[in-house]
Amino acid sequence: MAVWDSLKGSAERITGLGRPSAAELPKLVRSRKANLFRFGDDGVIPNHPRWPLIVYRGAVRFGTWLDPAAVLEDAFAENGWRQAWRNGVYDYVHYHSRIHEVLGVARGTAEIRFGGNRGRKLAVKPGDVAVLPGDRPQMPVSQPGFPGRRSLSRRRHLRPLPNQRRSRPGRGDNPHVPRPKRDPVYGAQGPLLHAWR
Repeated sequence: MAVWDSLKGSAERITGLGRPSAAELPKLVRSRKANLFRFGDDGVIPNHPRWPLIVYRGAVRFGTWLDPAAVLEDAFAENGWRQAWRNGVYDYVHYHSRIHEVLGVARGTAEIRFGGNRGRKLAVKPGDVAVLPGDRPQMPVSQPGFPGRRSLSRRRHLRPLPNQRRSRPGRGDNPHVPRPKRDPVYGAQGPLLHAWR
């Protein structure tokens, strides 16, 4: 299914079918409260010591003829969060060490545990967006600090849209991932810029 979604995404980028216009895109983003979740080091997942996981419930709505994944891709790209791919969430605990990540739910529902085995289970549904902070400041490269996540259940073909924001375009070897300049959903004035100080 991930291969099909990737091919579909490529076709949409070429043809523009299923994608929102520049005028439509801002109307699909809803103003939502930032739900903040802080996690300590659980012995396996180090988690960021200061920056919380941010979850926006129902932040993006989808038009009837638009592809939900395309709407999320365009909304994130508009704010400088590119390098998107379409896939699900693994059913084992994992994290990334040198990137921030935004996860937008395009289809289906799931229960995902964020923050490692001692973290928090959150139910997600289409239109929800989670933003996970990258590396801990002043932390050796060998000790990543990304909030771990694991899909505990998938219902109705969950199709989250992960999207990474690296410290430098095309580079993944910077041991410190700086704070992004824009919130992936709300841009330069988004809640992320206040929560990740």
